[in-house]
Amino acid sequence: MTPHLGALAGKADRQKPMNVEADNLEHDELKQTSVFTGKVLATKGTITMRGERIEVRQDPDGYQYGVIKPLPGQLAFFRQKREGVDEWIEGEGERIDYDGKADRLTLFGRADFRRYRGTVLSDQITGQRIIYENLSDQFTVDGIVGGVKPANGTGRVRAVLTPKANDEAGK
Repeated sequence: MTPHLGALAGKADRQKPMNVEADNLEHDELKQTSVFTGKVLATKGTITMRGERIEVRQDPDGYQYGVIKPLPGQLAFFRQKREGVDEWIEGEGERIDYDGKADRLTLFGRADFRRYRGTVLSDQITGQRIIYENLSDQFTVDGIVGGVKPANGTGRVRAVLTPKANDEAGK
């Protein structure tokens, strides 16, 4: 399933600095890696990320990559404003990978992806793995990963997709 969502999310976010609050930080300047632990809150432009542990790596070209992990039994969180429209995307999962170069978000395990128009929930997708491609504005949802059904579910993808109002459809 690869629905098209419309306008791109905040492209300018890629150029913003990442600000992080946490209980602890381990940084390796040579490898350009940082591991934040303990109630981590990271922001980058309109992006907000929350988890118990966030690992951040920067490549030689300045692109940033992150892995967000929650406490056991909880979910990591990601939220971003979509560029040019009054919409937000947000997601939760047992692990979230953020790829700044490809502008890709991957949610793993009990994954839940939502789109809000203003403050109103518009679309909601759940599955075991959700990949959101910001540059192409597409996402892919898998209900079963690696041939294994989730322990607490059926392995089915669930989606609620709300049509745009007539005045928005022509834009």
